[in-house]
Amino acid sequence: MMKGMARDHGSLQKVALRTLRPVFSACWRIRAVGVDNIPTSGPAILAPNHTSVIDSFFLPAVLPRRITFVGKAEYLDDWKTRRLFPALGMIPIDRSGGDASTRALDTAARLLEDGELFGIYPEGTRARDGYLHKGHTGAARLSMRTGAPIVPVGILGTRAIQPPDAPFPKPFRPVEIRFGRPIRPAASSDVADTRMRLRQITDELMFEIRALTGQDYVNTYATKGTLEAAETLQATADPEMPARRSSADVLRAAAV
Repeated sequence: MMKGMARDHGSLQKVALRTLRPVFSACWRIRAVGVDNIPTSGPAILAPNHTSVIDSFFLPAVLPRRITFVGKAEYLDDWKTRRLFPALGMIPIDRSGGDASTRALDTAARLLEDGELFGIYPEGTRARDGYLHKGHTGAARLSMRTGAPIVPVGILGTRAIQPPDAPFPKPFRPVEIRFGRPIRPAASSDVADTRMRLRQITDELMFEIRALTGQDYVNTYATKGTLEAAETLQATADPEMPARRSSADVLRAAAV
């Protein structure tokens, strides 16, 4: 059943992208760096930063393979996204009742086991303040469960194109999407060690995303109420965060 769902979404996504790619190329200056870091076949987890609703449009537009996201079913209530998000590969998950996160991870694991690309925002939601926030462990859990590598992704420019609460995107602005080197965590069977390993992998992922984007890091989870909190915190790396690399190092890392 999951293979059939993936095929249906894949066919629909191909049609949508054939239509959207020329439009996107005409409206925005799009550059992709480090695309060679995406496996040409087999499963992989793509984990981008998330500052704009339009991120989910630009990422599929530059990928050589189809990608599937799990998204909240509420997106289907909005006429602007009701048809377009599923066409770009989003599988809606109803978050009311039951363990929605478990259902989402189970869906993602089946897709990865079928050799698909799966996209997940490690911050869990859009960072409306523009900072990079503490990551949730979903990507790490999927990687340890399925053996799929995690590809860190840095998306730059989309917040300027469509800031929070902006109804429509602004045209003719640059967008750059940077794909970092895959993180390949080893599975662990020890429960205590697994919990520590999940956090270690997640922190490593967020470090790599920060290196790709140059965003300031805030060691709190991204929620609708984090703007004031972020402004009162020191928006720099905590002592455990690695020093920020130069722009040249970031591009070199993405290109390797």
